[in-house]
Amino acid sequence: MTGMGMPQQAWYGAAAGYLGMWMAMMVPMMLPSLVPTLCQYRRSVRGSKGIHRYGLTALVGVGYFVIWALVGAAVYATGAGVTAVEKHWGVLEKGLPVAAGVVLLVAGAVQFTAWKARQLELCRESSACGCLPETTVLGAWRYGLRLGVRCCLCCGSLMLALLAIGMMDLVAVAGVTLVISAERLAPVPLRVARVAGVAIAVVGVLTITRG
Repeated sequence: MTGMGMPQQAWYGAAAGYLGMWMAMMVPMMLPSLVPTLCQYRRSVRGSKGIHRYGLTALVGVGYFVIWALVGAAVYATGAGVTAVEKHWGVLEKGLPVAAGVVLLVAGAVQFTAWKARQLELCRESSACGCLPETTVLGAWRYGLRLGVRCCLCCGSLMLALLAIGMMDLVAVAGVTLVISAERLAPVPLRVARVAGVAIAVVGVLTITRG
């Protein structure tokens, strides 16, 4: 029984370690664009005393990052599946650079779509979740979850590009963080999105040619 349990323990440990690293990167990446939304929420919560209002605001932030944690779990599961395929068919490793380049081209193209423009508009609106802030614990929790979902949809192409380049590439992480913040806060967000799309596509072409 012990021998059978060890692989599960190793798997759980690897998953926990990955999620810890994922959240350690997500929090600083998303905070610059999230903080203004949290401040606006805190100001909009009516009829609450200071400590209650701050507690609800913190709960919104927790709900927001729970969504990103779920995304991280999905990314880990996908990566584990790819690794398993590579172990059985090592020939696939030669095609990974081309596959990464194609993913980058797709991510760059998404930055020019009407869908991206719509998601960005929703993220920038004060009522992005389609609901008024509530002064209840459940209302704050739901608001945070909806913010997280909206943000994931809006940032999906950028995160896809970052995964294709590599989460350990600090230059790529810094660049994506800058783009996410600029898309939320810049006066002309679509221009930022399209410039980022061009840059991602260029990296995709270079990745394919080098592969």
